[in-house]
Amino acid sequence: MKLRVVVTGGAGFIGSAVVRALLARDHTVRVVDNLSKHGSTEGLGCELVTADLRDPSEARSAFEGFDHCVNMAARIGGIGYFHRLPATILAENNQIYSATFEAAAELRYKRMLYISSSMVFESATRFPSAESDLTTIPMPVSAYGFSKLSGEWYCKAYRQEHGLPYTIVRPFNAYGVNEYPGEEVGYAHVIPDLVAKFLDAGGGEIEMLGDGSQTRCFTHVEDIAAGIVCALESERGVDEDFNISHPREISMLELAGELYRLLYDKGEPQLRHVAGFANDVQRRIPDVAKARRVLGFEAKIGLDAGLPPVVEWLKRNHKGGASSR
Repeated sequence: MKLRVVVTGGAGFIGSAVVRALLARDHTVRVVDNLSKHGSTEGLGCELVTADLRDPSEARSAFEGFDHCVNMAARIGGIGYFHRLPATILAENNQIYSATFEAAAELRYKRMLYISSSMVFESATRFPSAESDLTTIPMPVSAYGFSKLSGEWYCKAYRQEHGLPYTIVRPFNAYGVNEYPGEEVGYAHVIPDLVAKFLDAGGGEIEMLGDGSQTRCFTHVEDIAAGIVCALESERGVDEDFNISHPREISMLELAGELYRLLYDKGEPQLRHVAGFANDVQRRIPDVAKARRVLGFEAKIGLDAGLPPVVEWLKRNHKGGASSR
């Protein structure tokens, strides 16, 4: 069935991939974005509305005429961003949630698909971490993790009070083409940041935050987009939550080595370990069995296939000389 979908934050890195996946399935898409992040909807043939979704009137206007929402508009960045702007993240994300959920409820939307974050699991001690573990683990310690978890509570509260059907999707450590490194370390995700640091150093020594033993599961943005569309299209996804991730666990040391060898063919990177950020999560590994069981979804693109084109794209788009990294 053809859906009419508003994608908030649809011009961003993950958002633009979701838009492409929806259009490939012949859905009607309206992108609503403030255009503050890199991304592209150019040439897609969908409507683009520039709006400040903290404003309830702008949110309602942007939502009119549609009946599904993929809601990923939020203040977002890397770990450095989370530590520098915690109050801004909490305040502005709360404004966005209030305005967008209210608009969807007033307009009797058929589904609100909320894009949460793996950061809601930052206090987890059981691995791999399942969706049901959120009922027992402590609250996230970062403002960003808490903010994304509060968005999940918006889903449940608006379902209970206003009857707004929801689906929650938690992407884990997205990477892919079209994500640029940050101007400062920790402001973007680790893969573009590491590649930029290696290129700036000409293959020489770079700084690594922490001892490199931290582990993550990196998920290609095309897999994340496919999982989001799968959850939106499935009636079995109503009022459910899903971890969307590739299952491979890799340490930052291993990742740095793989990126270095893609850039310079052989050898090992020269790393100078420096103190990381407070409360950096040591391990974040999802249980993805629920998405496989309920939606029939599995991530398909491993790092072996996903990293080479990303590294090539980052090389082509590298500006160099970012001394602040």
